[in-house]
Amino acid sequence: MNPQTLIFDLDDTLIECNKYFRDATNQFAEQMQIWFPDVSENDIKAKQLEIDIKSIEIHGLNSSRFPESFVSAYQHYCKQFKRETKESEMERVRSIGLQVFQIEVEAFPYMYEVLNELQEDGHELYLFTGGDEANQSRKIIQLELETYFGDRVFIVTHKNTEALRKVLKTIKCDLRSTWMIGNSLRTDISPALELGLNTIHIPSEIEWSYNNSLEANQPALGKAMTIPSLRELPQFIRDNSYESCDFAGNLHGSETQNTLNSHNQADL
Repeated sequence: MNPQTLIFDLDDTLIECNKYFRDATNQFAEQMQIWFPDVSENDIKAKQLEIDIKSIEIHGLNSSRFPESFVSAYQHYCKQFKRETKESEMERVRSIGLQVFQIEVEAFPYMYEVLNELQEDGHELYLFTGGDEANQSRKIIQLELETYFGDRVFIVTHKNTEALRKVLKTIKCDLRSTWMIGNSLRTDISPALELGLNTIHIPSEIEWSYNNSLEANQPALGKAMTIPSLRELPQFIRDNSYESCDFAGNLHGSETQNTLNSHNQADL
């Protein structure tokens, strides 16, 4: 087995994330129903999601975007129902969104064991995560991930093909033995395939609809694999190291690509 270059996503690949956003969104919808009882929770959540995703195009994955989507959704319904906006209510919904960035995060089961195994096997580990510097660094420090990634950490607000291209130029890896590992089809798997990396998709139990699509009309130059859990990653890499990845890709690649394209987990 040859050492491989492994580029990890952080949120919902190594650590819990989406469940905190789900809980905050549920709390927001419950609060909104007190003020707007004629609107269903599903409609409130759909409006907030619509606003949030549109905001990503401008602000990327910056943390401030999420609580402000609650404020914008509140303002939308105030306007629709001709209800006066109140600063105290805007601050209330904003505070619900901000809680997500103050909570103590949790590692996925076996995260430390998996990273230890990969280190012991001689692989070079990188972290490529979307968000703002302060919040993502908080998580990395809290969970002591510097032990595994050192200064090989890349934090970007717009996590896309161009951002990944810059990472690859910096680390100067051999694309044939490099893997992008993540839960997001949009921000992890699609950019990596376009740039010729091998990819390992680990679906999250709770997924955000923004993550659930591969970019259309882009050539998939790398090999797309799926495994059900992080725990299986060390053995998967042992079985699919540099000298065998071409065989594995030819054997499983098209089947896995179809799985990725049809993947459609429930929205938050």
